[in-house]
Amino acid sequence: MEWTIGNLARTAGCRVETVRYYERIGLLPAPPRSRGGHRLYARAHAKRLVFVRRCREFGFGVDQIRELLTLVDGHRYTCDEVRELVLRHRAQLRSRLRALRAMERALGDMAAGCTGGTVPACPFIDTLYEGGVGVDDEPA
Repeated sequence: MEWTIGNLARTAGCRVETVRYYERIGLLPAPPRSRGGHRLYARAHAKRLVFVRRCREFGFGVDQIRELLTLVDGHRYTCDEVRELVLRHRAQLRSRLRALRAMERALGDMAAGCTGGTVPACPFIDTLYEGGVGVDDEPA
């Protein structure tokens, strides 16, 4: 069975632009073309596209997906290798979650310091402007 790019995108649950992007960055191999120049995708393309889309849903980055696909494409992977990659990704997610929780607390603290009046002064805006980048310093 062969699909056009639109049919492939619908089958995999993504947009045509996403298919083109994954082809461009090498996560999806370029398909053969019809005599009229249309891309003709096979079942293997659909399976791979769904794999990539599911990896993205789990928050894997392009380099991580490429690493997984390298293991899969070589047919020489072990479950232990995949497990190691997954555990590294989970550790990265946990780190991001800690950072997000800290940001959430900081935003709550800043919002608590705001009286919400009609005066143009705002502690939140002031805090953002006072980010410590030295913009108030005189040039050397």
